[in-house]
Parts: sequence; structure tokens; C-alpha cells
Amino acid sequence: MSRKQITGIGPAPRTGVDDSGCPILHVDMDAFFASVELLERPELRGRPVIVGSPAGRGVVLSATYEARAYGVHSAMPMSRARRICPQAVIIPPSHGKYSEVSRGVMEVFHAITPLVEPIASDEAFLDVGGARRRLGPPAAIAAMIREQVRERYGITCSVGVAGSKFVAKLASKQCKPDGLLVVPEAEVVAFLHPLPVSALWGVGERTEQALVRLGIRTVGDLARVPPATLRRELGHAVGGHLAELAWGRDERSVTAHTPDKSIGNEETFAADVDDPETIRRELLRLSERVAARMRAGGHVGRTVSVKLRRADFTTITRSRTLKEPTDVAQEIYATACELFEAAGLERVRLRLVGVRMENLRPADSAARQLSLGERETGWREAERAMDKAIRRFGPDAVLPASLVRGRLDEMEA
Repeated sequence: MSRKQITGIGPAPRTGVDDSGCPILHVDMDAFFASVELLERPELRGRPVIVGSPAGRGVVLSATYEARAYGVHSAMPMSRARRICPQAVIIPPSHGKYSEVSRGVMEVFHAITPLVEPIASDEAFLDVGGARRRLGPPAAIAAMIREQVRERYGITCSVGVAGSKFVAKLASKQCKPDGLLVVPEAEVVAFLHPLPVSALWGVGERTEQALVRLGIRTVGDLARVPPATLRRELGHAVGGHLAELAWGRDERSVTAHTPDKSIGNEETFAADVDDPETIRRELLRLSERVAARMRAGGHVGRTVSVKLRRADFTTITRSRTLKEPTDVAQEIYATACELFEAAGLERVRLRLVGVRMENLRPADSAARQLSLGERETGWREAERAMDKAIRRFGPDAVLPASLVRGRLDEMEA
């Protein structure tokens, strides 16, 4: 059967597509970070745009489809992205803006069904089986989601509609960008078997190489191999898992959102750094980001962790659990600096530093109790005011004085 016969792409699904056995949706924003940036820079539409560090050894966070045409993709080193697409416009990331749009998009999902399983800030699984009577068949719900996301937030998304999470995710990928693909229950095998075997969950580079050595290049090739052979060649767990997926069998249900276990940020320096003040400024910048993300998500945390990667790629982590949970950047930063100093790396060249908060809990369940005679510092209120200014005027609207000085030093260098 041709793919056209099982595809419904566009604002509404093709009339006659059988979605009766397809309660699972996978919704994926198209080039999410880049799309959010273009809302404020419409003159860049149609041009290759990359979201990432303009200089240094970071990675691509997002790229428009015009940039992807040159081979640029997420997680690619920025140095390589600049080399293969020198005409691209590079935009530094603005995480606060992405979090705000992500929360809005998730609210659209939750208005449709409580069974929403986010797997990233820009994608989620939905089980809309219980919403049929109220909102119509799954394909119509998928079309409605696409329309609401476009109208409310000015960005596009692609939606896969199927009977399982595995097939729904493959479907959304197949119809990108800005598409809707329904894979009827009776057509799952016809949809899967022409795909490359790398499309299967669990097939990484090494597993793909092992399968190619066995003459297995497509999902259909793999489906024709006896499961016992796959288990012998790939191991019992992996072989059995792939044998099931090759026939579209995926019994996992959509699991409603579970709280974040940790929130962190890290930064790779453009050149290895052994200046303690530069490293402390970066720890402050990362602490500000982590604290803002925690406040945006309604979290506080008790355990501060720092990640320090030396020039030889040796990675050291240190952590400390606080007496009281916090979402205040200054408290996180003070602890991060103490952990950095205790690690004994103040004059060691570092290529990466990171800050992470763990042991999270809802902010409204962790009211802080002041000790007798202790006064509030006012940092929490000040940082919440900063959040409001940043949401309105952009990520550089308000900065700690040390970060402003650091930026001026960089400009003068």
C-alpha cells in the first residue's frame, strides 16, 4: 500500500482516514527554539537560522528547516554548523521565552485531556480516547491542536496519530514540518516496513551496524528475522524489544506528567578557562538560569550540584544538600562557589561547568520557616521582579552587576 493511502497532511486530515483505533497523539513543535525566536524577528523567515552560541564549542540547540537543508541538526557542534552553513544567522538562546511558550502549549494539551506525557519542552504524547465524545475523533482533535498552537503562539507543530506511542512518534517525524499523519491500525505494518531500521527505538549506531552486518537494512528486513535469532545476535532484551517494534507492537500507555527530578544548565567555554573569577561568573549565570526555570515550573530544591569538566575531559561532580529548599539564585550560586572551591580546581583549566538543583518539590508545599531573629534577605522578591522584566523585555533586561562587568570585559578584550 502506498504511503499516500495512509497519510493525512495539512490543516485537516484527509476525509475517510480510519482513526478509530488511534487514540494516541504525538505532538512535536517544528524547530521550536528557532520558531520562537522568529516571532520577534520575522525578517529572518525563509533564511537559515541557528540557535546556539555565536562563538565557542557549544552545540546547536535548534535550526530552521532552511538551515537543516545544509545538514545542520540539533546537538551538532556549533563549529561544524558554522562551517557547513556559513550564511546562517546565529541567535543566542533565550531560555525564558521558550519556557513561557512551552507552558502555554502544554496548557492547550491539558485542556483536551489529562493524559498528557511531556517528553521535552516541545513535544508530548496525548491519549485522547476519553475526549472523543466531547471533541470528536482523534484526527479532528489533532487538527484542532495544530490550529490552536498556530493561532495562540504563532508557531507550527506536527502531529502523529496512531494506536501506540511508538508509531505516533514515527508518524509525527514523517510529516514534518507542519503536518498531520494518521496511521490507521490496519496499516501499521505497511507504514513501518519500508522505513530504515534506524527508525526503531533502541537502534543506535552500534546496533545499526550489527544489523547491517546481518543484511538487515529496513524494518521489514528485521521483521522477517526469527526473534530467537535477534535475541542471540543482539542480546535477549534488545532482540526481543526490536522484534516487537518491527510489527508495531508497543503496549506502553501514556503516563501523565511526573514532576521533574532535577533542573540544570551547563556551558562549554569557547576556550579552556583557568581564571577563577571567570568560572565564578559562569556559575552565577548558570545559577540564575536554573533558579528562573525552577520558579517558572513552581519548584524549589534542596540539593545543589556542580559539574566541572577539565581540559582532558575528566569530569568531577560535587553536591551539597541545603537545610531549607530554595529557588533563589544567590543561594544556589553561593553553594556552587563553595563546591567549586572545595574541588581544588581553581587553577586548573576547565572546558565546561554546570549547575544543577536536585531533590525538587512543589514550591507551595515548602514554605520556609525563619529562625528566631532571622530576617528575610529580599533576594526571592528581587529575583521574581527580574523574572517579570525578562519576560517583558528580553533575557538581557536585568543582569547581576558582576555579569554586566564580565560582559564589558569580554567586549574590551
